[in-house]
Amino acid sequence: MEARAIIGWNLRRLRVAQGLSQERLALASSIDRAYVGRVERGSENVTVSTLEALAQALSVPVADLFVAPVPGAARPAPLRAGRRPKRD
Repeated sequence: MEARAIIGWNLRRLRVAQGLSQERLALASSIDRAYVGRVERGSENVTVSTLEALAQALSVPVADLFVAPVPGAARPAPLRAGRRPKRD
């Protein structure tokens, strides 16, 4: 798996694990939402500054974005569509 695909895989895995939409992650990291989607699909060459912003928004070290997935691992599932229920 190439580096862009590994970064995209981990970005989606971490984002979904925290229950963040692409839009929320984009807002938290001051990056365009469409760009976050392209990074997750592995179609963008990401700068170190962008990786730092994304890692900071996810509260993880930048190195977590470079961990290769286990061979044969299923692609991270997307978030459930729709809005979250309001909290009381």
